[in-house]
Amino acid sequence: MSETQNFQNHAKFVPAFHFVALPILLVNLGWSVYRLVHAFSADSVIALLVALALLLLAFTLRVMVLTVQDRAIRLEMRLRMQQLLPAEIRPRIPDFTVGQLVALRFASDAELPDLARKVLQDKLTDRKAIKQLVRDWQPDFVRA
Repeated sequence: MSETQNFQNHAKFVPAFHFVALPILLVNLGWSVYRLVHAFSADSVIALLVALALLLLAFTLRVMVLTVQDRAIRLEMRLRMQQLLPAEIRPRIPDFTVGQLVALRFASDAELPDLARKVLQDKLTDRKAIKQLVRDWQPDFVRA
């Protein structure tokens, strides 16, 4: 991973999902709709339902993977904050939402206490807005 990560390029694409499976499932859905319209039959209805179910399954699995990742980040960030935040802020660690913690994970150790204080004081909840406040971006290449 020689590329430098920052706010502009931190989104992760999973090639097998985003560039292979998803396009195939979308083509299958399109073909199933075409077959339903041009050659209506019980088979074409079933094929469309299966195509929809497969697409729904793929998106549901992706959401589940990202949810598990967010839970791991929540734990990691709570442990990190226990070590880095000043004593007066530590009791407020449970006040952080998962979204706030996920966004804060990119902040450096030196930057985290002030940024965490700002997030709590200003009640910032938008992940994008919090990430944009990070000045010393710490890359995270181990993501789902």
